[in-house]
Amino acid sequence: TKKENVDGFVSQREVVYNGLLPYSARLEREATELLAEIKANLSRAVLLRELWPGVAFWSRKLFSFLKLYGRRFSKEDHILFIKLLYELVTLPNLEPHMMQSYARLLIQLLKKKELLSRDDLQLPWRPLYDLYERVIYSKTEHLGLIWFPKYEFLHKLPHLLSLLVCSSVDHVLKALIKSCRLYFPPSSTREMLDEWRPLMCVFDIIMQKAVSNMELFLPTIMPPEEHDQGFQLWFDELITLWVSVQNQPSWEGPLVNLFARLANDDIGYMCFFRDIILILRSLNIPVGVSHMVAPRYLTNSYDIGHMVLWITALLGGPGNPAQKELTCLFNSIASFYHPSNHGRWQSRLMRLLQRLPASVVRRVHRERHAAPSWITLVPEGQRLTDGDLQEFTRSLTGAALLAMFSKTGSTDAAYALQNLALLTPDLVIPPVLEKTYAAMETLTEPHTLTATLSCMIGMARSLVSLNNHYPEGRGHVLPLLMGSLPGIDPNDFSKSMITFQFIATFTTLVPLADCSSAPSQHEDLTEMEKTLCFASAEFEDFVLQFLDRCFALIDSSTLEQTRDEMETDTQTHLESLVELGLSSTVSTILTQCSGEIYKVALQKVYNFATSNIFETCVSGRMVADMCRAAAKCHPAESLRLFVPHCCGAIFQITDNEELQCEDGLDKELLWNLQLLSEVTRVDGEQLLKYQGDLERILCVCVRLRCKRAYTLACSLLEHTLRSLSLIYPTEYRSTSGGFDTDLPIWDWGRAGDVADLGVCWHVPDREEENFVFQLLSRLLHPELHRIRGHVSGDQPMGRCAVLLQSLAIVQHCLLGAGSMLPPLDGPHVSDLVPSMINLGEINLHIGVDYDDSRENYRESICQTMRLLLHHILDHSEDDTKSLFVIITIIGDLMFFRGTHKKEFDSRWKSYTLVKKSMENRLHGKKQHIRALLIDRVLLQHEMRKLVVEGSEYKVVHQELLCDLLLLSTSTYSQVRSRAQHVLTTAVGTFSFSYRDLVPRILQLLSPQHTTGTQQQFKGALYCLLGLLSGPYPASARDWDCVGEMWPALVRCGLSPSLTLEDPSIGGLLDDVTDRIHRQHDTIGIYFTVSHLSVRRHCTTHHLFTHLCLLYRKYEKLVNDLLDCLEDSNLTWKFEYMATDLLALQLREDHPLPPDAVLFFTQGLIHDSICVRKVAISAMAGILKQLKRPRKKVAVKPSDISGIEDPGSFCVGDREGNRWLQYDSNSLPVSEQQWDSQPFVEKTHLTIITFGVFLVCVVQGEKIIFEYFSDPEFIERLIGFLSLEDRKGNDSFNPRRYCLFKGLFCNYGDVFLPLLWPHLEQLASDPHESSQRCVSEITAGLIRGSKLWSFSKVEGLWQLLCPLIRTALTNITVETYTDWGTCIATACEGRDPRKLHWLFELLMESPLSGESGSFRDARCVCVEFWPQIVRDVLTYIFMIDVALPHTRPTSSPHVAEFVTRVLERLKPLTTEPEIHNHVHEENSQGTDERTQAVKLLKTVLKWLMASAGRTFTTPVQQQLQLLPLLFKIAPVEIDESYDEMKQDARTCLSLMSQGLLYPEQIPLVLAALEEMAGSRSWHARYSVLTYLQIMVFYNLFTLLSLPAEVLAVRKLVMQLLLDEQLEVRDMAGTTLSGLLQCQFFPLDPSLQTQLQTLSQTRLPKARGELGSTDLLRCHAGVLGLSACILSSPYDVPDWMPQILMDLSNHLNDPQPIEMTVKKTLSEFRRTHHDNWQEHRQSFTDDQLLVLTDLLVSPCYYA
Repeated sequence: TKKENVDGFVSQREVVYNGLLPYSARLEREATELLAEIKANLSRAVLLRELWPGVAFWSRKLFSFLKLYGRRFSKEDHILFIKLLYELVTLPNLEPHMMQSYARLLIQLLKKKELLSRDDLQLPWRPLYDLYERVIYSKTEHLGLIWFPKYEFLHKLPHLLSLLVCSSVDHVLKALIKSCRLYFPPSSTREMLDEWRPLMCVFDIIMQKAVSNMELFLPTIMPPEEHDQGFQLWFDELITLWVSVQNQPSWEGPLVNLFARLANDDIGYMCFFRDIILILRSLNIPVGVSHMVAPRYLTNSYDIGHMVLWITALLGGPGNPAQKELTCLFNSIASFYHPSNHGRWQSRLMRLLQRLPASVVRRVHRERHAAPSWITLVPEGQRLTDGDLQEFTRSLTGAALLAMFSKTGSTDAAYALQNLALLTPDLVIPPVLEKTYAAMETLTEPHTLTATLSCMIGMARSLVSLNNHYPEGRGHVLPLLMGSLPGIDPNDFSKSMITFQFIATFTTLVPLADCSSAPSQHEDLTEMEKTLCFASAEFEDFVLQFLDRCFALIDSSTLEQTRDEMETDTQTHLESLVELGLSSTVSTILTQCSGEIYKVALQKVYNFATSNIFETCVSGRMVADMCRAAAKCHPAESLRLFVPHCCGAIFQITDNEELQCEDGLDKELLWNLQLLSEVTRVDGEQLLKYQGDLERILCVCVRLRCKRAYTLACSLLEHTLRSLSLIYPTEYRSTSGGFDTDLPIWDWGRAGDVADLGVCWHVPDREEENFVFQLLSRLLHPELHRIRGHVSGDQPMGRCAVLLQSLAIVQHCLLGAGSMLPPLDGPHVSDLVPSMINLGEINLHIGVDYDDSRENYRESICQTMRLLLHHILDHSEDDTKSLFVIITIIGDLMFFRGTHKKEFDSRWKSYTLVKKSMENRLHGKKQHIRALLIDRVLLQHEMRKLVVEGSEYKVVHQELLCDLLLLSTSTYSQVRSRAQHVLTTAVGTFSFSYRDLVPRILQLLSPQHTTGTQQQFKGALYCLLGLLSGPYPASARDWDCVGEMWPALVRCGLSPSLTLEDPSIGGLLDDVTDRIHRQHDTIGIYFTVSHLSVRRHCTTHHLFTHLCLLYRKYEKLVNDLLDCLEDSNLTWKFEYMATDLLALQLREDHPLPPDAVLFFTQGLIHDSICVRKVAISAMAGILKQLKRPRKKVAVKPSDISGIEDPGSFCVGDREGNRWLQYDSNSLPVSEQQWDSQPFVEKTHLTIITFGVFLVCVVQGEKIIFEYFSDPEFIERLIGFLSLEDRKGNDSFNPRRYCLFKGLFCNYGDVFLPLLWPHLEQLASDPHESSQRCVSEITAGLIRGSKLWSFSKVEGLWQLLCPLIRTALTNITVETYTDWGTCIATACEGRDPRKLHWLFELLMESPLSGESGSFRDARCVCVEFWPQIVRDVLTYIFMIDVALPHTRPTSSPHVAEFVTRVLERLKPLTTEPEIHNHVHEENSQGTDERTQAVKLLKTVLKWLMASAGRTFTTPVQQQLQLLPLLFKIAPVEIDESYDEMKQDARTCLSLMSQGLLYPEQIPLVLAALEEMAGSRSWHARYSVLTYLQIMVFYNLFTLLSLPAEVLAVRKLVMQLLLDEQLEVRDMAGTTLSGLLQCQFFPLDPSLQTQLQTLSQTRLPKARGELGSTDLLRCHAGVLGLSACILSSPYDVPDWMPQILMDLSNHLNDPQPIEMTVKKTLSEFRRTHHDNWQEHRQSFTDDQLLVLTDLLVSPCYYA
């Protein structure tokens, strides 16, 4: 919320929870000072051009400021921050990691769009687009010239400091664009369209880029007056294009996302609607018998999130047409939500169900409850009314109720029901309540109870709140609570856990107070309120019964009952979960109890706890937790009971001095210590009353010899100190005033008010502080003295156990009083990092004012632990247990200020889950329950304590880190592991500490470190691995660290401590190298900051010096790695490591030093294949570096053709583009034609490339030239390249191709004479490796010659054409793909007229005798011929499309092709059944039928391929081929059928899934009706399978055509009377499916028609059966069976009678009898789960008949 202080300062939006902290008065000044410091230092860093560390350091501080204080700055500052960060993000040559960091910060600043309007802020789109283009479509990333971050440790919140998330740079950039596009200027839309319209070539992959850019960048939130500059410029064009596309190309997904966003952002201003058939198609639901889904629909399915957004935006308005379609959609797919149905499609269905209600809730919130802002409102007439919401809820409720019991869990359904309950509780809650009560009554199906309780938890607030829509919901609270108690089951922990969650949720919302006397005192109560008041008298019974259930659970969980004698005595994970659930639920219930009920419950808990002695492992912990929960609610009353009892028992036992030296103590003492340690975790103020007793017990018990006893005493010490010293809320009731002031039922479900939360805080007063330090003086001080005596030898401790006991006391004192002990202080480590900016830490106030007059125990502990650590390492290094404790203490000394991060993370996660399950998203505005808000305020306080990132690195920290490094490289592995973990955390905490630590680690790896051990070596490597894997791997991006680390890693191969015989060290080195590779991103050398609007004063020299230093550091690193590689003692592993690291130093902004170029050039012929592979990749990058810039000139096609371009979008042949087309009669065959011909290399851009600029030859080029001019070098290189690498797995290598492409591009044809003899030799060699090598070089040669002169190109092709002919002559099955890749790579993005020699060569007849290129490769040709023809047909017909504004094309047309094909297939059309009678696949049969079968096979391959590659479906032409397919396709699914039958079935399945337009449907149905009269029953059968899929995939289009619905019904009924049994069965199945998806209703006319058929009289004598009568009767029975099977999970009104009718046919002749039996069996299977509910629909007589039919007769009857 915006807040104005006394100075008139208005903040944008603060974190409201800061104002509820007990020290909030100090935070305002602190925030103001911190913001001023951030602004001053950030601006100074920018002025000085110090991007690192200055800008980077203070931008992280700004990030922390946003988390701690929100946007507590003025609008002016907000805008300035955004503009500064925007300019920083878009700096050219900014290193990728910095760009990513600034982008994340900018996303946070732009997050709340309502704070800044488009008038306040405008951002230019072009710089961001240039950045996006540079990163996402980088031309050098694949060559290793630039590396972008792939995975990053994301610093979002302190509790996520070390959370590894996938945040690749493209994800961050896309998120930034989504945040910025709102503020692009109005003119940006037209500018973007001008930029991307030339890319919109639907036949090119570039279309994907164009549409993706539009989806990402185009702004859609604009005021209505700017719509003519926004979506109106592109909408009509794109929607027309989309409607004309049928087969879901890859770019359709982003286009739909754009439309969905537009629809959501501009509700009421859009007038478009497309059938929800598209959503139905994208769900990939299997339909029909084949269950085959077109691959394109799987890979290019629409994003469910965007589809949901679109549906939500379409709802409402006059007539609400979208809701009718949505209702129909869910009616048709409802049965797929049933638990019995399971498949890969289920996840998409569940996501649709889960997200749709949430999206509608967001829309209703936006329309009714959102705070006013500058964003345009939804027009009144388009807003959702209550009636619209009710209709929406009804359409989804059925599916949600089925999904509750899904095999994947009830989470999605629960989330959907929760949101539906927010919208219309009266429609959603009753059916769920009904299922819940039924589940509570049954014992045999615990999964139903778990599912229903889970759903009720989400709907709890809607049920309990005072709601005008469903007031009677509150009356169910007590019955639900009482009914859930049996769920606390000792034998079923999962059921117990969900029951605990259920009870805790409801009791959090409901005060447990007896209001039964209220009706006599309040006369204005409604009847419902009076009923609730009377019912509330049962709350006491509920609480007591709940406690009894808990006691029973505890009794069955004792260690003796759950363990064998030999098993462990520690708690299992399941037991710890139950303990957590039990304690939190008890705490919630007792917190919500009135005073009277609490006293009764407390007494009951006290009696249970004190009348038994529990073991302290399992049941004891549970009881103690219950007692703690009770004590926290009312500390004074509970401590009055527990403390005297426990203290008395402990005093009585410990008065015996002999006990103090015993190793095993009485269980009573242990139990009372455990109980006391838990009940003291309460308000510290109340503990002061028992100060003397507690101090006495602690002084005695912490010195007991028994480990279990002193451990419990230490827990008591820690809990006492924490209760006294911490700041925390003391109560969490649902209302701030308690439950005795007003009528509690009025507070049911009430939300907390953030403005008046009334948090009661415990803040330590002077008396509590004195008690804390008194305990430290009595207990901690003596232990520190004893430890010092042990170290000095004055008072040695005899046993390790004694030292462990002292360390335990020290550790628990630190954990208990850590918040009151000032952090370690002292001088900071100087000269860590060169900077002209202040890099000091920020001290946050956390409510504690440290008293300097008291002893600084943290410092004393630090000094003592360091002395003890060195003493142990010198004298008893095998005392690992003590070292473990010391490591933990060192970590707590540095970081612990009252809260551990792990605990905080757990609590934050718990808070998030509870908030999600109980928040009111409809009203928003933090309408959370009071307990949750209090918890969030506490988390805010603890977050402040945990913000230690960027702490100043001081000398005391340096000493502790050196000690940790010593431990990290010590003898024992467990000690090393724990120390390394703390060390890694510390390096991530203290600024730039890695610069001090890395040299120390590298020293241990150095060959000069001759005294090191193998353990030290391994420990040092693990430390490096930890630094590279930690939350802030800054060491991987610091030139100084990288410059030291990488060469040191290579040189460590010479260390005497290294023994590669140990496989763990080899694996560890691999892990470090792999981590460097994965974390590596390009580190900046050049920073261009001149365009920032800052003053240019006295900074130029500093900037120049800084850049020179970076450049020198880069060259030094490269030279150091080269020096390592020259060392002859280096083993192969480290040589390969150095080569790998050196390859990472290739850059696009700076050439590689000549020595490195020399190394990689020599590496091309290195003996090691690993080095050769790296060298090939590196050389490709080096040649790209050395590539000369080309001059490009943009021209307009109209200037060349002389014909003006059409003003609008146009597809097809245009006169203005004739000059671009390939024409064999006008090819450039002379130098004059070549030079005068304008060439366009890209298929979508009109850019013409001319010759190169002249640039002087650099040294790296000379080195490459000299080596490639050496015949011996070339010979060895080709020899290596033509070797086989992985037999059978090699393929065309793009790295080698890039190498030769760069070589010929940079040097022309200079090396061709040397290479040519080798190429000819390779081409004539049929071996796979030789052919692959020549194909790679050929592709590189053709692409590299792109800008050669005509004479050079002509000479090249005179050589290449014979070479390619020779190679293709020797082509084999294995090398076919390699040559295909070669040709495709050579031609991609090239003007075909410049390659006309190649195309003319390839167009030679492949099967001709002597002149063909494939002359001696006919076996290969025959094998691949169907595939070749399929691909060629698909691509040449791709242009024959029906896109908008399509002009006639000169390319081939499908219609003409199909006509010619049908003419040649005539020999097959006359046959009733077609079988493959071509015995020999390769036979040269010439008869017409054989040729027709071969042609048909090719046509089938084309149909299958075109279904996935073309954009529109040639429906009319497909219909001409349908009769043939119906004849061939097999009826049953059998993989043993020949290929032609399988292909025909696949074709039918894919064609039936095609999207049909309304005008095409009559044509399809007419063709199906014609085939339904075919003589072939296979064809008639296939008509039905085709119809099933076609109807479902075009359901809504068909439903909009009533005449066609009747035609389908008539067709099915016709085939139901078919003479062939299989056809009738399939007709019955089809009818059932159509009824189930509600394609047409089961109206009385259809029912009567079927009953009439089924009642056809059959002669009594079986010999007299007439075929017609039996057929009609069977058709009627099949139709009635279809009706039954169409409702598999419910019992409509008509079903009982139809079942009775069917039962009359049970004894009829076959096949009627079998049909009836199958139907009854299926009915029993599908209705079994809910039979108790379904049987209510039948009369007693009908049930009697059904029982006889469905229950199998007893064998012995």
